[in-house]
Amino acid sequence: MIRSMTAFSRQSHEAEWGVLSWELRSVNHRYLEISLRMPEALRMLEIGARERITQQLKRGKVDGFLRFQPLETSAVGMQLNREVVDALLLAHDEVETLLENPGRTAAFDILRWPGVLQSAETDLSALKKETLALLALALDDLVETRAREGMGMKALIEQRCDAMAVEVAKVRAVMPDILKTQQNKLTARVAELQVELAPERLAQEIAMMMQKSDVAEELDRIEVHLEEVRRVLGQHEPVGRRLDFLMQELNREANTLGSKSISTESTSVAVEMKVLIEQMREQVQNIE
Repeated sequence: MIRSMTAFSRQSHEAEWGVLSWELRSVNHRYLEISLRMPEALRMLEIGARERITQQLKRGKVDGFLRFQPLETSAVGMQLNREVVDALLLAHDEVETLLENPGRTAAFDILRWPGVLQSAETDLSALKKETLALLALALDDLVETRAREGMGMKALIEQRCDAMAVEVAKVRAVMPDILKTQQNKLTARVAELQVELAPERLAQEIAMMMQKSDVAEELDRIEVHLEEVRRVLGQHEPVGRRLDFLMQELNREANTLGSKSISTESTSVAVEMKVLIEQMREQVQNIE
């Protein structure tokens, strides 16, 4: 299934201990690059979060934002970290001995120090579990969004492939007349110059000219590449890099077609093909 690399998802959950929210954003990137911003209290979940993202996404720059807002009522479930408090009081006493007029330290000032109050173990365990479960929901939504956009991109690429097939048919239809006209021009030019050429030599020169001007091989390769693009679009795995390579090959054949052009018809077709290839390339750059 074709997936875009651009998507956004936001999922929230509210419980007795507070409000959790995950926000995921992804844009196109050559490889998978993950950047996560999480509260320090939940930083221990970063490795697990990265593993889950890696399991579902293969390419793209992914930014994840985890927010946790404790409810006021959740303070009941908080407990004092005695080790941190003891260390703070010891440091406080040492600092007071260095001051001439030490000020009184309120208990609330100590409670505001990071790490003094911590969630009860059962609450923290539930919070961790819900954080990863919420991430799974956000990832599913992100993947679904990428898939929906990918289907639209697939349709656009298939339309361009069909348009290129039409251009190939145009060249095939007019190529015999183009080569015949070119042969007549060369024969007439030789007659105008009044140059004596053996029939075998004239036939050889015409054959060489025809070979240089014939684009049948280029048209065959373009058709093969177009068929491969269609086949790749039907695969159920990341195909962005494969499609990018095929765009390069199609562009190479279109350039050769243009360089061998000996008529306005074939030149026009080569230009139209390059426009269609560039339109496909823009879409391919954003495919996973």
